Amino acid sequence: MGLEIERKFLLPEYPDAVIRAGELVLRLEQRIEQTYLAMDDNEELRIRRIADLATGEVSYTHTFKRGNGLVREEVEYAISEGIYSQVAAAFGFMPLTKNRITAEWNGRTVEIDIYDQVQLIVLEVEFGSLEEANAFVAPDWFGEDISSKKQYSNKTVWKQLQGEKWPGK
Repeated sequence: MGLEIERKFLLPEYPDAVIRAGELVLRLEQRIEQTYLAMDDNEELRIRRIADLATGEVSYTHTFKRGNGLVREEVEYAISEGIYSQVAAAFGFMPLTKNRITAEWNGRTVEIDIYDQVQLIVLEVEFGSLEEANAFVAPDWFGEDISSKKQYSNKTVWKQLQGEKWPGK
């Protein structure tokens, strides 16, 4: 199982000024729909439909994550459109939808998620080690560090969208 080491920040606004200044260079924009199949406080199982907005190419993934905070175990692999559609229909939940912008900032890859169903813009930075993550000093425009705040996690936001349909609510 691979490790995902990342910090998340609550962007107060889309960083237009940083993009115009050339400090943030956009590389890729994707449309993501994700649905959780199972979850508890420490684990999650989800499916995603990911569309590249420039090329129209669509892919599908199945992901298992364990842990909370900065470091989590993660297994992700491709699935077919047929499996994705069948599983999504079987559960009948509303997917969480967002646009993900992958960009370069100061020699690092960052991902900006702009959510549809809630007023939320989150910036993620991945690291090679926990030491690197802890040593990272974010610029002010990144906003508040929400890496350990569960109320901003995708699975928490997704659960809120389900209302009474989610049995764990």
